[in-house]
Amino acid sequence: MIEKVLIANRGEIALRIHRACHEMGIKTVAVHSTADSEAMHVRLADESVCIGPPASADSYLNIPAIISAAEITGADAIHPGYGFLSENAHFSDIVKEHGIAFIGPSGDHIRQMGDKITAKETVKKLGIPVVPGSEGGISDDKTASDVCDEIGYPVIIKASAGGGGRGMQIVRSAEELSVKLHTCRTEAKAAFGDDAVYIEKFLTTPRHIEFQIIGDSHGNCIHLGERDCSLQRRHQKVLEEAPSPVIDEETRERMGGIVAKAMAEFGYCGAGTIEFLYENGEFYFIEMNTRVQVEHPVTEMITGIDIVREQIRVAAGEKLSYTQDMVRFFGHAIECRINAEHPFNFMPSPGTVTQYHPPGGLNVRCDSAVYTGYKIPPYYDSMVAKLIVSGYTREGCLLRLRRSLDEFVIDGITTTIPLHQELMDDEEFQSGDYDIHWLEKFLEEKNA
Repeated sequence: MIEKVLIANRGEIALRIHRACHEMGIKTVAVHSTADSEAMHVRLADESVCIGPPASADSYLNIPAIISAAEITGADAIHPGYGFLSENAHFSDIVKEHGIAFIGPSGDHIRQMGDKITAKETVKKLGIPVVPGSEGGISDDKTASDVCDEIGYPVIIKASAGGGGRGMQIVRSAEELSVKLHTCRTEAKAAFGDDAVYIEKFLTTPRHIEFQIIGDSHGNCIHLGERDCSLQRRHQKVLEEAPSPVIDEETRERMGGIVAKAMAEFGYCGAGTIEFLYENGEFYFIEMNTRVQVEHPVTEMITGIDIVREQIRVAAGEKLSYTQDMVRFFGHAIECRINAEHPFNFMPSPGTVTQYHPPGGLNVRCDSAVYTGYKIPPYYDSMVAKLIVSGYTREGCLLRLRRSLDEFVIDGITTTIPLHQELMDDEEFQSGDYDIHWLEKFLEEKNA
């Protein structure tokens, strides 16, 4: 079994991993930049190592420094969390070459799923439905035009190596195609060092539905149901819930079974998420995230399964703690991402937290590394907390979440709590009748 885990991340996910490790009797090593020397996970870890200055490239993305920290402290495993190096195949390979367990999938699996074109081809062979589009990369106007004529406008051009909503262009007519193809390739090259792009049918009113899976090295893979991540701004998730208001039990079991079977056949080991667009009763694969997700707590709240604990267990070569027939779903859960930003124009708001008081009560969970007096640095992602609430029904969950948001105190900085409070009061959101474009329309009306 793993005895000491180096946590190659920061913020709430680093603290989340630390807690899971200590509950398993595993010691932890926190690595940190100079900007994070007073971070909560650094204070609580058994050991800590400074790995560089504030810039991510010189610290949390500094592979030699992280490997050195693991060797110096005798860590026998590294957990990458999410973001940073979590989906870096090269990092996974190097960790294993140094005789250290990587708490995540193999480098080969990260590579296959990290390239959007390869991922689409792979899952299609495994029986997972995909969005109609190009069979591979597109590099010239003629090929692009032929694909668009076949599948029909509107289409979306995506960077093969893209992520986080970058490297995308929506094309609504043939007249726009050439310019937007060139723009997307240029953006992809600048952002990812790779100008490969592909084309898919652009669905007009889809929901973003993702299925959580976990596999082990013994050929087992289970699904933990779906999450609805349709509330997005510029392709960035703002709020997630499980189960989805539009997915029934029969559909859940059918699609969950498809993805679990496919990933077992793929030989996937670790936690992962298969993401779909869902429209008119049909699912279309868009990507796979080969790591733990920001929104994993909503799944934990309705299943009672500790996803991070299972990640650690399977990385140690153990079998999953659960079989599919042991997975049960209870009630409804919603997660609000609380960012240090203006709630409606999203201007960043780093600074010192002068007062911090998270909400409490039955079935209320707050994942955060913030405390009173903590200085939120300007160098990293602006998320400062995740408020996760569950209830017996979606209606009950919403009432509990509204109460919890009203109790939440984070003074000294501006946060997105007021945005979530307004969402709770909106009748369309309350009804569950929304798609991936709904939030941006809501914000346009708000800021008009």
